[in-house]
Amino acid sequence: MTHLITKGLFAASAMGLVAALAGGAAAQDKKTIAVSIPAATHGWTGGVVYHAEQAEKEIEAAFPNIDVIVKTSPSATAQVSALEDLSASQTLDALVILPFTSEELTGPVEQVKANGTFIAVVDRGLTDPSIQDLYVAGDNIAVGANTAHWMAEKLGNQGKIVVLRGIPTVIDDERIKGFTDVMKDTQVEILDIQYANWNQDEAFKLMQDYLAKYPQIDAVWANDDDMLLGVLEAVKESGRTDIKYALGGNGMKDVIELVKAENAMTPVSTPYPPSMIKSAIYMTAAQFAGQAPMRGTFKLDAPLITPQNADQFYFPDSPF
Repeated sequence: MTHLITKGLFAASAMGLVAALAGGAAAQDKKTIAVSIPAATHGWTGGVVYHAEQAEKEIEAAFPNIDVIVKTSPSATAQVSALEDLSASQTLDALVILPFTSEELTGPVEQVKANGTFIAVVDRGLTDPSIQDLYVAGDNIAVGANTAHWMAEKLGNQGKIVVLRGIPTVIDDERIKGFTDVMKDTQVEILDIQYANWNQDEAFKLMQDYLAKYPQIDAVWANDDDMLLGVLEAVKESGRTDIKYALGGNGMKDVIELVKAENAMTPVSTPYPPSMIKSAIYMTAAQFAGQAPMRGTFKLDAPLITPQNADQFYFPDSPF
């Protein structure tokens, strides 16, 4: 079963479920939840680490019977080793994992599963979905489609735009598909679409190339907020005034601050929140806090972030 849930409702529901179950937790046997995630190598994963550590503190404070162990890994190889160490040193009742890569982690997670461990996978799926009991992710097609609907409407369904891609991944493919499928039904012309690898510096250079190549650009979509910052810098340095909108995605706090301030060029965004790891940990804890089994696939919707609702998506203490 697949469930599509808005980010705010999802987080509130997961937190409310755990809180409601707190009264009956103390008498239960000790349970261990391991959380395996990539290290904070860039903004979004920095946010993942932040929200995982927040969940660890909150759940252990609410449930004396639940021990949450958060382990970060700088590479897929290191994450495989971390799983082996966790499994060898203790009995894992549950594993919440955001795989560094899908292929390299599928086998090791399957081995953990063979011990009777509950498996919750976040964001990057395994190559064998049957291993997971719970899957929590964002809706990348909606990230692209909702951005495209807004942009096309603001441009009057016509104009010239450029697009920056991330890296060749399913996540990037889905975002681009959502965006371009909407634009096919408009008179908006996509002048160019190239990879900038979700990197601010590379996006800056690519946007400089776009600005030199195209004398008229009405809007820009960088499908990630790290790239958007590079785009905004390049546009500012160029002095060009033809670009009406530059939009990104993911919900970086620096971009949410632009939205909150009703910035003319970046007045909206779309969420792909790293806090999804926190929701997954809460839902996993519900298995043991009060016999509330959570199974299936949960996708976070990608509603537009506007000045009116931006506070719901703003985490000032998060690194992302």
